[in-house]
Amino acid sequence: MKINTKVFGEIEIADEKIIHFPLGIVGFPELTDFVLVHDVEKGNGSIHWLQSAQEPAFAMPVMDPLLVKPDYNPEVDDELLKPIGELQPEEVLVMVTVTVPSDLTKMSVNLKGPIIINVVEKKACQIIIDGEGYAVKFPIYDILNAKKAGE
Repeated sequence: MKINTKVFGEIEIADEKIIHFPLGIVGFPELTDFVLVHDVEKGNGSIHWLQSAQEPAFAMPVMDPLLVKPDYNPEVDDELLKPIGELQPEEVLVMVTVTVPSDLTKMSVNLKGPIIINVVEKKACQIIIDGEGYAVKFPIYDILNAKKAGE
């Protein structure tokens, strides 16, 4: 399947790489099919793109939250995960959205609204974590720079 994207131009995606969000994502319930894209030109960076297969202009930077918050382990009500099927821990990929403002020092991730992906069934959902334990704007610039310096 070919997908037109604003960020990457036209890309070829195997049908089995499409991730279906039965309920859409927060704020965009009509967008239900996505693919995770890694910018190969930028090397092995930690940020990927969640690209809509339906809307070329819609792509969100996402990353593994454990890269910036190693103790990230939100409690999730099983009921919220029912739309994406039965899950075993090894079948789950958790991503969080990244906000990249013009002032890169204010780069942050949304730990309160993770994206949970069932990698076997290729279904996903975005959930909202209850409570005050996780921030919507968790700063990551200094963390990423420290990791880069440590390589």
